[in-house]
Amino acid sequence: MNDVLFVILRRLRRPLIALIAAYAVSVWGLVVIPGVDAQGNAVRMGVFHALYIISYTATTIGFGEVPHAFTDPQRAWTIVCIYLCVVAWAYTLGSIFHLSQDQTLRDALSRRRFTRRVTAMDEPFVLIVGYGQSGIMLARMLDRMGQRMVLVELRGERAASIEIREYQYPPLFLAADGRMPDVLVDAGVTHRKCLAMVAIAGNDDINQSVAICGTVLNPSLRIITRVHTSIARANLESFRNIEPINPFQSFANNIRLDMGSPERLRVIEWLSGLPGGACPESLNLPKGRWVVFGTGSFPEYFVAAFRDAGMTCTLVELDPSQQGESAAFQYKGEMSREKVVAEIGKAVGIVVCTDSDALNLAMVTRARSINPGVYVVIRQAHAANAALIDASMANLRFIKAEVVSHKVRQLLTSPLLIRFLKHLDEDSGELVQRTAALLEQRVGYKVPFMWGFDCYASYPGLREALAPEIDPPLAIGDLLVNPEKPPERIRAVPLLLLRKNQETPLPAEDTPLLSGDRILFAGQRGERELQRRFLLEPSPLAYVRTGVEPPRSWLFRRLLKATADMGKDKNEKR
Repeated sequence: MNDVLFVILRRLRRPLIALIAAYAVSVWGLVVIPGVDAQGNAVRMGVFHALYIISYTATTIGFGEVPHAFTDPQRAWTIVCIYLCVVAWAYTLGSIFHLSQDQTLRDALSRRRFTRRVTAMDEPFVLIVGYGQSGIMLARMLDRMGQRMVLVELRGERAASIEIREYQYPPLFLAADGRMPDVLVDAGVTHRKCLAMVAIAGNDDINQSVAICGTVLNPSLRIITRVHTSIARANLESFRNIEPINPFQSFANNIRLDMGSPERLRVIEWLSGLPGGACPESLNLPKGRWVVFGTGSFPEYFVAAFRDAGMTCTLVELDPSQQGESAAFQYKGEMSREKVVAEIGKAVGIVVCTDSDALNLAMVTRARSINPGVYVVIRQAHAANAALIDASMANLRFIKAEVVSHKVRQLLTSPLLIRFLKHLDEDSGELVQRTAALLEQRVGYKVPFMWGFDCYASYPGLREALAPEIDPPLAIGDLLVNPEKPPERIRAVPLLLLRKNQETPLPAEDTPLLSGDRILFAGQRGERELQRRFLLEPSPLAYVRTGVEPPRSWLFRRLLKATADMGKDKNEKR
């Protein structure tokens, strides 16, 4: 049964029973009490006439006594019916007004509207479960890319905040528990237009439940989830369509890259940042001895990254359970305070990454009193404590939400971007330099927008251009010409050409294209829409390649063909 109808019937059960009983008793009385006709004969009123009289009497309309004038007993009973039915209606209307404020009904109506709107979506969308810091940053990033979204958040106050945020494409949202299968189904996990589901709730248990539930409901759906522990990652690795993200490991890998190849890290961050944002700079981490302060598993990733980069690193595990003025310097294990002070004095940098922002600030302040010139990397655990982290004046700040949103964006933008980033990781340095130079020259010092261009002969605009007999063949450079103002170029860079299983990073512009090729482009806002015109109809591409705009209507195409045939016949006769 429909949830809304069930709630209405459940809440109005007593008022409806009272109203039906009042009508039934009133109609029964009028039928039982005898009356008289115009000739003085005794008559009894039928059920239809009795119901008709009670209907207009109960609503105080009063059309008169029909079909005959009432006797005194009938009028006495009518007086009883008036008060009985009016009280019943007052009770029912009051219950209806109270029902309109019932939170359960309002939630059911909201859920019903949400489900209908999701079902009616005809554009590809991403389902995001969890609207915390990571969810907000990811939603903003996807919105700037023009990606439609459906959001599910358990806490109602967070879900309500979506309405007051400015989105170019306002997402659909539902305040519900994403671990429930019916919630995921209503949110579109089985919808044919759902591109992927991202589970970035508060803890690993919730994300595991959401991810596994999603893959059971839709085994072919791509699922990305955030996990922090190796146990959670191992639990999800058996599901082929689930891609776990560990923000701690990702940030530590960035540290390792900056130590070994800072320009490579800068280009990777440049390609995976918030579209339209400023171009990131290299971290320029100092090389030498480092000290890592922290709790849990997070510090271990830093230690491994520093040691892989050939740096000397000391791990100091804090004990935040201790109280008192020196709580920031309570250590686990055999580390003495004197040894820690000595390590800080010799260090070129420190990493402070506990779960407490206040403790992190205290550690940084104490370390700077020992070594004023030390390089500081600090973790911000909660967005509300940004002022505390600002007060530390750290050289580098780790915000989990930023790392997660950037990594998810890499995975969602296009699989081609992940392929290209792998080429950057494996490159000796030449590809990184060429990529940076092309981005600076053609896109500018902003984070570019990423998109894929699929060359399929099934597209109306590419059907003729990809024909085997076309000479010269369609090339990548043709797709870089502005279809509105040729020969002006669009501000975009081809990063990767995928032809079957062969990948070509930074392909040359004169590379001929075949049907089935896929190209990854990076460019400025709006350039993707210009390039998509090549897919819709053959005129823009023909105009770019020949300089002559072909006729677009069927009639003019026939006339042009007829004129060409006539010219051909004349040449043959000569």
